[in-house]
Amino acid sequence: MGVPTTTWTRDQIAARILAGEAIFILHGKVIRVPSSWLTAHPGGTLAILHFIGRDATDEVEAFHSDETLGKMQGYAVGTVDLGPEGWFPLVPPIMNGWVRKLGKDGAEWYNEARAIKSLEDTELSPASQILLVEKDSISPCSPTLSILQPPPTPLSTKLQVQHSKAYKALHKRVVDAGLYKTPWLTGYGPEFVRYTLLGVLSAYTYSKGWIVPSAICLGLLWHQLTFFAHDLGHLGVTQNWALDRIIGIFVADLVGGLSIGWWVDNHNIHHLMTNHPSHDPDIQHLPFFAISPVFLNSLYSTYYKRVMYFDSFSKVLISIQHKLFHIVLSLARFNLYVNSYSFLAKTAFQPKRFRGGRWWWWLEIISLGVYASWYSAVVKGCGTVGRALLFVLISHVVASPVHVQIVLSHFSRSTADLGVTESFAARQLRTTVDVICPPSLAFIHGGLHLQVTHHMFPRLPRHNLLQASMLVKEFAKEQGMEFAEFGFVEGNGDVRGVLKQVADQVKIVGMVADAEIKEAMICP
Repeated sequence: MGVPTTTWTRDQIAARILAGEAIFILHGKVIRVPSSWLTAHPGGTLAILHFIGRDATDEVEAFHSDETLGKMQGYAVGTVDLGPEGWFPLVPPIMNGWVRKLGKDGAEWYNEARAIKSLEDTELSPASQILLVEKDSISPCSPTLSILQPPPTPLSTKLQVQHSKAYKALHKRVVDAGLYKTPWLTGYGPEFVRYTLLGVLSAYTYSKGWIVPSAICLGLLWHQLTFFAHDLGHLGVTQNWALDRIIGIFVADLVGGLSIGWWVDNHNIHHLMTNHPSHDPDIQHLPFFAISPVFLNSLYSTYYKRVMYFDSFSKVLISIQHKLFHIVLSLARFNLYVNSYSFLAKTAFQPKRFRGGRWWWWLEIISLGVYASWYSAVVKGCGTVGRALLFVLISHVVASPVHVQIVLSHFSRSTADLGVTESFAARQLRTTVDVICPPSLAFIHGGLHLQVTHHMFPRLPRHNLLQASMLVKEFAKEQGMEFAEFGFVEGNGDVRGVLKQVADQVKIVGMVADAEIKEAMICP
């Protein structure tokens, strides 16, 4: 069955989107996603909704295998005329706070947040920026054509098309170099030895009553397995969805107590909407952290479906966030439990949330139950309450450097929204930074110190990232784009510097407010 030859206009696609259809562009073809697939999509519903009306070719190819890309052709309903400057994108309704929900008359538009557009044009708040805040008490009934039109952008459309074409050529070089092939012996061979050694050492020291060494080894095992689970979630190990997911459930859920399903759902959006204040859950950490002053506006999160209020409690914590940085991250694993279990509860009644029906959801529930059983038994076996608490705290804190690793690559980078015109490659290079590390210590970072290349090619096996990064650096230099990198110590300083800048602004705002209150009390 061939691709329909009907050529769609931009206005026709806009009308279909307003009518509730999920449409994006893939290599000049109009792909219409059935509503049933939105909830069944293994990468999460939001991964599709954020690209409605846009040319998603680079993003789709970065996240999907050739087999899946072939299947997508069956959803093509026509073509579009790309022209010399490519497809002029529409703004997905969700970026303006609009989603489809089931109502008494079927699926209906629902306004979940109010869009605010920048009134200035600065580096922090460009004219292209759209942020979401709490919706008005009286909201419109449905979106209009105007909300699909992108605001003015400082970017050159022609240059973004050039970046996209160059990225496609780069991707081909990566494929031709065989970098999607998993290096089992030289890559995962040493990793599996390390996992086994840490597990055996933790069990042995525990059997001897050495609680602290046992907890340290368990924490180190969790730390290392987090990188393995990350690879599996990106289909970067066997490249088979079902097999990587099953292994991922064993590693993340049964051994680590965290939901791999939640992680994939969360992490895909982070990769696609990197560092966007209203859409990237990996930078939405109020009341503990705010990496940009825009968070002081109590933004709405399209991932968490709630307003991130900048309230009195937030003001206190944000004003000292640069001092709390490492302390908060040392306990971050406890928050991951909350996110994991909340996600599984939320998706409990969603049909076909994973491939193969509900089996994957149940496998996660069973695996988390096994984790709760074995870890509770280990904690109980420590003897006293004090020793048990010590074991829990040490095992969780020792596993925390992975959280520092992740935030280093993004917290100090741009959070500006340059609009839907920006190419995939340009966005990843602008919002991501590498951590310089000698190859001998790469295992400590789990390969994720090469975060720029990972964001450009998320399915790439991490043991091939170093070789691929050489190609990415050439690409960035040829395209005149920055390839950012810093040392681990320098990176911690940069991130704390960004946090301090926002903290200082909170203090300034507080002093101005106090002065205004005093003036109001004095003046009649």
